[in-house]
Amino acid sequence: MEITPFFERLNNWARKSIVIKLITIGILILILLIPSSMLTSLIYERQTIRNGAISEVSSKWGEEQTLGGPVVSVPYVYVQVNDKGAKEYLTAFAHFLPDELKITGKIVPEKRYRGIYVVVLYNVILEIEGSFNGFNCQAIGMQKDQLQFENAFLSIGISDMKGIRENIHCAVNDSVFDFGPGIPTHDIFASGASMPLNVDKTGPFKFKFRLNLNGSSDLLFAPFGKETYVSLSSTWQDPEFFGSFLPNERKVNSSGFSASWKVLQLNRNYPQQGKGDFIKTSGQPVNTEYGYNGNNNTAFFGVRLLLPVDEYQKTTRSAKYDIMFIFITFLVFFFSEVLKKKSIHPIQYLLVGFAITLFYILLLAFSEHVLFNWAYLWASLIIILLVSFYSKSVFRSLSMAGLVTGILAILYIFFYSLLQLQDYALLMGSLGLLLILAVIMYLTRNIDWYKINK
Repeated sequence: MEITPFFERLNNWARKSIVIKLITIGILILILLIPSSMLTSLIYERQTIRNGAISEVSSKWGEEQTLGGPVVSVPYVYVQVNDKGAKEYLTAFAHFLPDELKITGKIVPEKRYRGIYVVVLYNVILEIEGSFNGFNCQAIGMQKDQLQFENAFLSIGISDMKGIRENIHCAVNDSVFDFGPGIPTHDIFASGASMPLNVDKTGPFKFKFRLNLNGSSDLLFAPFGKETYVSLSSTWQDPEFFGSFLPNERKVNSSGFSASWKVLQLNRNYPQQGKGDFIKTSGQPVNTEYGYNGNNNTAFFGVRLLLPVDEYQKTTRSAKYDIMFIFITFLVFFFSEVLKKKSIHPIQYLLVGFAITLFYILLLAFSEHVLFNWAYLWASLIIILLVSFYSKSVFRSLSMAGLVTGILAILYIFFYSLLQLQDYALLMGSLGLLLILAVIMYLTRNIDWYKINK
């Protein structure tokens, strides 16, 4: 008969003990780390599905495009002694880059849909012209008679050949030639087009051709000229200029953008002529990310057509505040419990924590169908109403439910502001947490924590 009163006293002590309550809340927060970590996996999974849809559409239209050239390649024969001591006559290539290169293009963007996902595609017509002012064979330690200029060819690098929409006709001085598929050597380009070029050893000659090309998202160029000029324009309103060089001039407004680059040979780390894969061997290890046998020394630059909102990036940033949000909400319930002397069961804390976590799942789901701002508004309103009605039942007080509603609304507004202030997010977040701590310290300044159980 004495066991029952003992457990009743133990249960009563556990309900009123502040230390036990704080330990319980800490354990609950640790438990809620599990669904919080699953949020990141869910966002990544949805992002992977989106990227797969983009890749599927782009693979049929044209991938990200990287362009280089044109380059004059001239074969030569050299002797090599093999392991058996016999001489072998092998063919290699010397490559010459243009002295002047001008590229002008107008990008026509297009949105395609794959299910609920948006894919940014484009078509661009590039007018490419320039000149070769001769071939400096001495710079590569060779004489002109050693090179087979009668077998020379002109090549251009195109990372995704599926994007070519028209035949490429190239005017060389007063003659017109057609580019054919493939390149006899992959010293510089992994893929592209080429044409025979029977030029005079002493050159110079001018070239001009037009390239009609499909691609997706990115358009990049390699500065192969002594002086490389690139000028682009489009009706797309959200460009990102990236790569090794930013535009010398740029203009972005509601009607689109225009940008122009000027890059000198002194701005890159490889010469105007060389043998073999001289661009790759002039610096860092090989990097074929853009379909080139070059490297980061190739110094690509260009533009990326961005979607106005990347919902997955913003949702990921939002999810980073999940535990902090749960902690602050639990803190509100804890101090309400202390000040109102109303016991709240751990299960009730857990349900509120799951509700806060559900906000991010709703945000992810809504943002795939509507703009992120509207998704955030709808998800936050649903969770605020859910937690507010539940807190009214827990505290049996309309004023306490109103207090919880107000605090949650302020928190969601505050964290939304942090998402908009990328550069000042850390500063504003730190000041916001400082303010929250100051308010808590002020409201609890007169509480005697040693006597509160009495």
